Amino acid sequence: MAEKQFVTQIADINEDFPQWYTDVVLKTEMVDYGPVKGTMIIRPYGYAIWELIQKQLDGRFKEHDVQNAYFPLFIPESFLMKEAEHVEGFAPEVAWVTHGGNEKLAERLVVRPTSETIICDMYSKWVQSWRDLPLKCNQWCNVVRWEKATRPFLRTSEFLWQEGHTVHATEEEARQETITMLNVYREFAENVLAIPVFCGQKSEKEKFAGASATYSIEAMMLDGKALQAGTSHFLGDHFSKVFDIKFLDKDGELKFVNQTSWGVSTRLIGGIVMVHGDERGLKLPPAVAPIQTVIVPIAAHKEGVNEKAEEIANLLKKNDIRVKLDDRDASPGWKFNEWEMKGVPVRLEIGPKDIEKNQAVLVRRDTHEKIFVSLDNIENTVKELLATVQKDMLEAARAHRDAHTCNAENWEEFKEAIENKNFVYAPWCEEKECEEAIKKETGATTRNVPFDAESVEGCTCVHCGKKATTRIYFAKSY
Repeated sequence: MAEKQFVTQIADINEDFPQWYTDVVLKTEMVDYGPVKGTMIIRPYGYAIWELIQKQLDGRFKEHDVQNAYFPLFIPESFLMKEAEHVEGFAPEVAWVTHGGNEKLAERLVVRPTSETIICDMYSKWVQSWRDLPLKCNQWCNVVRWEKATRPFLRTSEFLWQEGHTVHATEEEARQETITMLNVYREFAENVLAIPVFCGQKSEKEKFAGASATYSIEAMMLDGKALQAGTSHFLGDHFSKVFDIKFLDKDGELKFVNQTSWGVSTRLIGGIVMVHGDERGLKLPPAVAPIQTVIVPIAAHKEGVNEKAEEIANLLKKNDIRVKLDDRDASPGWKFNEWEMKGVPVRLEIGPKDIEKNQAVLVRRDTHEKIFVSLDNIENTVKELLATVQKDMLEAARAHRDAHTCNAENWEEFKEAIENKNFVYAPWCEEKECEEAIKKETGATTRNVPFDAESVEGCTCVHCGKKATTRIYFAKSY
């Protein structure tokens, strides 16, 4: 199959980015549509990426003394109703269970949209003394939010995620934990997913229902839109007062705990697609690529070619490189196109002439660069190239983000920047009415206030002209 014919299976990335995204995640067999509207089936190739995300994030959590647990999918309605902000925030998206078999339930059950309420109920039993603190649990699970508009990985009625929930003796400890976990997400996004992010605090309007403060990491997609890639919430003693989570402190006083919660989900996979992809399909960072190197024999029918390819594959496997030997009965060109679309970071080609010269050809997916290398020490050569690809993909994504991020000091500059598909950093008054007006007029929403936000002394709000109280990033978003 010719390359042009193959590439026409996906929409033009520059002409129809949303369709390009849908085509890519379906054609690369990452995902398929479920029979229930708004649901997705994560296929093995997509799930392998999620497993690599899980493994590497879970290790980071354990370094911070977080332990995994599991809590029920079904939550009593009375739990959700205990916290007014929480129920108001989630009620429109909640799926209800009203019957068990043929019998109507005495109390409706919520299908888990998030687990603060049921976890808090258990924490009220488990926490008695200062000796029980801090208590840090995480669970890997599914959640259900009945979304109206859905797109695979980015927004579906059911998705996979992790949710961390920690309990602390003091507000200071809980606030510190909130930022610590946000930084875990930032480091992971940048060093594993090769996605640069802006870290900061969400607006009051955009914070998590029931939280005192919400912080996020925000990533820019290739079309200039933002993706909220992870959130960390300082809950304070809000939930502990509702669920009566108290502990006997060292001073003999009974006190309410302070809490955090934080999470990322399978939308990270969508982020990987939309940050790194190109007209040929996926580009996967080596750290989360299910196949890091694919070996394609050239003139495989000739003596010794398949044997040499297999020898190299076994050597790479022994050196912990995720490798695939493609010895199918198909032309090399067809295989090249398929593995390029699937985003495999490095392709290794080996044919009779290469064997004679004791060499192989390495082709980078990110730059399409072709490199002739010796077969001597090939395992280390491939490892070094994978590390280079990982680093270069982050730098390329950062260069794209920085080139499409600009400042705006007045409304005309702001509108022009948003229209040109940029992130816009601007002075703002922090009033909800102004935030809603900006969204209505431009489609842009607040993303976050960076921790190193510049001074707004003497500045006015970019939209309403009132005194500015902060600088915040705005962008259209997914």
